[in-house]
Amino acid sequence: MRMQRKYTAKEQHAMASSYYQEMQEVFRNNNKSREFPAHNAKVHSVAWSCDGRRLASGSFDKTASVFVLEKDRLVKENNYRGHGDSVDQLCWHPTNPDLFVTASGDKTIRIWDVRTTKCMATVNTKGENINICWSPDGQTIAVGNKDDVVTFIDAKTHRPRAEEQFKFEVNEISWNNDNNMFFLTNGNGCINILSYPDLKLIQSINAHPSNCICIKFDPTGKYFATGSADALVSLWDVEELVCVRCFSRLDWPVRTLSFSHDGKMLASASEDHFIDIAEVETGEKLWEIQCESPTFTVAWHPKRPLLAYACDDKEGKYDSNREAGTVKLFGLPSDS
Repeated sequence: MRMQRKYTAKEQHAMASSYYQEMQEVFRNNNKSREFPAHNAKVHSVAWSCDGRRLASGSFDKTASVFVLEKDRLVKENNYRGHGDSVDQLCWHPTNPDLFVTASGDKTIRIWDVRTTKCMATVNTKGENINICWSPDGQTIAVGNKDDVVTFIDAKTHRPRAEEQFKFEVNEISWNNDNNMFFLTNGNGCINILSYPDLKLIQSINAHPSNCICIKFDPTGKYFATGSADALVSLWDVEELVCVRCFSRLDWPVRTLSFSHDGKMLASASEDHFIDIAEVETGEKLWEIQCESPTFTVAWHPKRPLLAYACDDKEGKYDSNREAGTVKLFGLPSDS
């Protein structure tokens, strides 16, 4: 195995500084956000297919929508109906750009195929589902419910492989990129790390003084980030399992995180009326996207500096109670 050359602090600083300037220039020329009608109610989750051609959104209106990305806009392709309750989270297959899975409060998950626009499988689960992730090898889907049960479902047979009941509030769940560890963020501010597939507790890290809400791994496998009710985002070294830095520009509980395709930028959002885009290696603010309301979900495009997101927007001037249900895209040319 080739050893990676370790850069000196001075070299790292120089590289970070040139990246900072490069991205500032990119966003100065591409700082427009555009919104696209997606649902009749609040959008809970947005996610890109692995090839970046499609964006899916899940909503309180019990449906999922799929858009195709054309040059500088999202074109709605289909609306996926079938769930009997809110679609709280969704994710795409890690390597197949045609399959995505939705988790719903109706005690099911559904796997959808964009080629046929049909539901391939409905899997019954024990509780109201709120979190879902697909293993990096594509073989397993993990789903967490409101009763803190995580069920591991075989992606081919659609049968449960394992089920774990936890004694604490389970928030977001994720495999590491190597597929041999499973991470949970919990209500006590901890990150629980289990071996996979045998699900034995390896370590419990006291990460935050309050509820640890979300977790994301960077595409390069070097870091993962957690967001907490203490309004902090912490960045962790995957190998050492130590916190390398904190991002503290938000004032409200951190709801959602996303790393850019190169692992060099981290977007985080909350009830603050902006999305923070930080440079991972320095913690510096690269950009700030202004929003008019709390942001629930953010997702960087897997190949380009485009960020999809959804906020708690209300419809127009006349009916301030009606939710807009729009999906937004940031990073479009300023003159478009």
